[in-house]
Amino acid sequence: MMLGAGCNGSGESQPAPGIVHFVPNSHAFWSDPSNWTTSFGPAYADITLASSNFVPCRGGPFALCYYSGPSSGAEDLSCTLTADGNYANCQCFDIPYGVYFVDINAILNHAVHEETVAQCGADGSLCATLNSAPVCANVNRGNLIPGSSVYSTFSFDCIQENGIGQTNCSNAPYAGCMTAPCFKTAQAGIVKCSCPVFNGPYQVGQNDQACTLGDDLVWSAAYAPAATPTATPAAPALSADARDAAPAAVPSPGSCLPDAPGGLGCPLYVPGTTVLPPDSGVDCAKVCQEYHSCPQPKGAQAGFTCDATLCTDECNDRDLVSTACSGLAGCDISEIVKAETAAQCSCCASQLCQCDPSAKTNKAIFALDQQQRDRGITPQCDINGTLCGSQ
Repeated sequence: MMLGAGCNGSGESQPAPGIVHFVPNSHAFWSDPSNWTTSFGPAYADITLASSNFVPCRGGPFALCYYSGPSSGAEDLSCTLTADGNYANCQCFDIPYGVYFVDINAILNHAVHEETVAQCGADGSLCATLNSAPVCANVNRGNLIPGSSVYSTFSFDCIQENGIGQTNCSNAPYAGCMTAPCFKTAQAGIVKCSCPVFNGPYQVGQNDQACTLGDDLVWSAAYAPAATPTATPAAPALSADARDAAPAAVPSPGSCLPDAPGGLGCPLYVPGTTVLPPDSGVDCAKVCQEYHSCPQPKGAQAGFTCDATLCTDECNDRDLVSTACSGLAGCDISEIVKAETAAQCSCCASQLCQCDPSAKTNKAIFALDQQQRDRGITPQCDINGTLCGSQ
C-alpha cells in the first residue's frame, strides 16, 4: 500500500486512496489558524506547552515514532518525505501493548480532540489517571482515524536501549507523527506511519543530532516552546547527563503510573507489604472477573499472562508482549487499573485480590517467563516470586 499523498485539482495535498490523515479529512481545515490547537501551530505541529498536555493511556497496539528520522541504525527508522513534501513515511516501532501518552494538542480527529479537551481541560491536567481521557478509547479500539487501526503516540518503551535527550532546531520541515495513522510492514516489529509535515522550529528527542538529514529525510519531532534542558523521570539505566538533557515537555506525572516502563512506573508487588488502602473502594470480585474474562486466542487468560511479562519487558521482547497481552484489546480492565492505581503498584492487581489463573494460563505464564530469561530479562517471578506459572 502506498502511503504518500497526491494532489487534487485545487493543488491541495490529498492522501493516497484509502488513507485518511485527518478527521475532518482536510489539510486546509487544520492549517486554518482558526482551527489551530495552540497559538504556535496546528494539531499536526505536535506542540506541547506543559507536561500535562500528555494524557496517559494503557492499551494498544500503538506506534512509537520518537526515534524515527535517519536511515542509519540497526533498524530502519527513516522518515522519507513524499513528493509534495506534505507528509513523511516514517518507519516506527510497533508496540503491541503498554502505557502510552497522547499530546492533547495533537489529536488529528477534531471531534475526539474536542471531546478530550471538554473532559480533560485544555491542558489535559484533569485526566492524570490511565485511560481517563476519551482519546485513549479511540486509540485502543482502533477507530481514531478511518482506514487505520494503529496510531503513533509517545511512550517510554525502548528508552533504555535508545535513550532520550534534546536537540533544538530552527525553522525546518519535520514530521508531526502524534496520532498519525500507521500500517503494518513486512518487517516484524516495525510499522509505517504517514505523518503530516510542519515547517517550524522543533526539538529532536535525542542529544547532539544534526537537524538536517538530507536525502529527503526528516525527523519525527515536536515543538515545546518553553522547553529547556531539565531533569525528567527517565529510565534508571540512563546516565545523569542523559537525564539532565531531556526535554521539559515530556510526560511527567505527579506520581507513578501503574505498568509504565522506566522511571515512571510504579514498583512491582511486594508480598506482605503491597496492599490496597482500606478506603480504595476496589471490588476484588470485579478485578478477578476482568482477569478471567479476557482470553488469548489459545485460551489462556490474557490479564495474567500480560502482567507476568509487561512490567519487565524490554525493547527486544515486543513479540513476547504481543503474545502475552493479545486478547486484552477491547476488554474492560477499569477495576484492574483502579486497584493498581490505589495500591501504587505495577502488574499487581491479581496479587492484591488473590485472583487465581487457570491451569492453561499457568502453563502459558511459565513458558513466557522462561522466554524472557532466554533473552536476558528477569521476569517478575524471579523478582517477587509471583506470576511464576507451572509446567
